[in-house]
Amino acid sequence: MAGLLCAVLTTRAAPGADTAGFANGAVVSVDPIASNVGMEILKKGGNAVDAAVATGFALAVTHPTAGNLGGGGFMLIYMADKGGQVAGIDFREKAPGKSTPTMFLTNGEVDQKKADVGYLVIGVPGSVRGFYEASKRYGKLDWKAVVEPAVKLARDGFVVDEVLSRSLKGQERVMETFAEFGRVYRKAGGKFYEPGETIKLPELAWTLQQIYANGADGFYKGEVAKKLVAGVQAGGGIITMNDLADYQARVRTPVRGAYRGYEVIGMPPSSSGGTTVIQALNILEGYDIGEMKRRDTKAIHLLTESMRIAFYNRAKYLGDTDFVQVDLPKLTSKNFVKPFRDKIDMNHAMKSSALGADIVTRGEGSETTHFSVVDSHGNAVANTYTLEQGYGSRVIAPGTGFLLNNEMHDFNMNPGVTDTKGLIGTRPNLIEPGKRMLSAMSPTIVLKDGKPFLVTGSPGGRTIINTVLQIIVNVVDFKMDVQSAVDEPRSHHQWMPDTLTIERGMADSQASLEALGHTVRVGGTQGDAQSILIKDGKKYPGVDHRTRGGAAGY
Repeated sequence: MAGLLCAVLTTRAAPGADTAGFANGAVVSVDPIASNVGMEILKKGGNAVDAAVATGFALAVTHPTAGNLGGGGFMLIYMADKGGQVAGIDFREKAPGKSTPTMFLTNGEVDQKKADVGYLVIGVPGSVRGFYEASKRYGKLDWKAVVEPAVKLARDGFVVDEVLSRSLKGQERVMETFAEFGRVYRKAGGKFYEPGETIKLPELAWTLQQIYANGADGFYKGEVAKKLVAGVQAGGGIITMNDLADYQARVRTPVRGAYRGYEVIGMPPSSSGGTTVIQALNILEGYDIGEMKRRDTKAIHLLTESMRIAFYNRAKYLGDTDFVQVDLPKLTSKNFVKPFRDKIDMNHAMKSSALGADIVTRGEGSETTHFSVVDSHGNAVANTYTLEQGYGSRVIAPGTGFLLNNEMHDFNMNPGVTDTKGLIGTRPNLIEPGKRMLSAMSPTIVLKDGKPFLVTGSPGGRTIINTVLQIIVNVVDFKMDVQSAVDEPRSHHQWMPDTLTIERGMADSQASLEALGHTVRVGGTQGDAQSILIKDGKKYPGVDHRTRGGAAGY
C-alpha cells in the first residue's frame, strides 16, 4: 500500500497561491491519502465515478469524522462519455419503519437528549448502496478494484496526522459514554494516537471485506447487517433487518439553472441544495454584483438578502419528493423570484420574521465532507456525504468498526412549530417511515458551453448552500481563480435565526452591516469547499485549507 500512496503527485498549495493545472485527471478532497487513492484509480483506467467511489470508501477509513459507511449523501455525475448525460444518485438516509412524527418530543418540546446523539437518532444508512449504484451504472472498473484500497488502508493501517489526532482527542468525553467508539479509535489502554503513529482498524477492514466480496448486499444483508441491528437495538434504537434490506438509492434528475451564460446543475430533493442555490443565483442575476468589490458592505448585504429569501422558501416548500409534491420547475424559475427581489432594499436589511410571517408560529422562548473528481475524458463527479455531526451518533455497533449517523434530527421534529430560533416544523420535512430527511448538501457542477467548468460542494450543515453559492459568485462574478475563490472569507444567513455570520476576514464590514440593520456575528469557519475548475483542458484544484485538504492529479 505504501507504493500506491507515494507514487502520485499531491498538491497542497498555500492559501491564495496559484496551483498548476493537471492535464489529465484530478481529485480534491479533505484528506490527501483519500485523494491519492482516487488518483490511482484514474491512472489505472477508471473514470471519474470509479475514482469517486474509491475516494469515498477511503475517506470512510481515514476521515472518520465525516467519511463513512454508516451515513448517506448525494453524488452528482456528468458523463462526457454518454453525450453530456447528467444524473444524481440520492443515497440520503431514511427514517426506520418504526419512526413517528413525534418520536423526539417530550411534553410537546424536542427532547435534545433523544435527538442529538445516541441510538434513536440513527437513520438507515445509504452510502454503501449509493456507491454501489453509481459504480454499477456509470463506472468502468470492477467493483472490487474500487473497494480494495480502502480494505488495505483499514487492514494494514495508515499514518495519523495532526488533524485527525487532535479531532479524536476532542471526543474524549463522549467516548466515555460510547465505549465502542473509544475502543476502536484509541490504543489499548485508552491512550490516543499521536501524529506519526499508525492506526489499524481490523473490524472496519472486516466490514469492507464483506462489501468487497458481496457488493452492497455485504452491508445490507448477512453478518454486517446482523451486527449493526443487534448493536443499535441493544442501545434502544429502532433499525431492523428489514429496514436495511429494503434500502435503495434513488437515481434522480438533477435540477438546472442558468446564471450569466453558465448552466448550474444541482441535486434535487431530498437535497435542498440545488434548488436553493439556483434560487439565490436567480435573485442575484438581477444585479451587477461583479461591479462591486467582493468584501464591500453592499455586496455582502445583497448576498445576505438572497440567502435569506432562498432559505425561507426552502423551509416552506422542500422535502423528500417521494412523499411530498414539490414544484421544482416553479421554484427554480426566473419568474418565481421576481416578487422577492422587489422586497430587497439595498439600504436596509429585511426582517426575517416579516418575510416568513406565514409559517412562523412562535418567537424565541456540522459535519460532512465533499470531494470533486474530473477525469481525462471530461467526466465529472461532485460528491457530498455525511454522518451529520462530526462522528455522527458516536455509535459503533460492536464488531463492525464504523460509525453510524445521527441524521434523524435533520427532520422537522416538532410538527407545526416554526420559531425564530431556527426550529422548522413545516409539513414537507416531517418524520415518516421510509422518508429521507431534507438535506442542505449541495454537490454542484457548473457547465460552460455544455461542458464542466466548475465542480464544487462543501460540508457545513445549512452553511453548505451559501458556501457553494459564494464559490460560484466568486468565480463567475468576481473573476477569481478557483484557489482564491475557495480561500475568500464567507458569510451565511439561513432566514432563521435572523443572524448574519461572517468569517473574520470580513470583520471590517461588521459595523457598516449593522448600520443597515443586520445582526452580525463574527468568527468561526464556514465550509470546506474542495473544488476543481476546468479551463483550456486543464483541471485546476481549489484546495480548502479550513480543515486540511489535498489534491492529486497527473
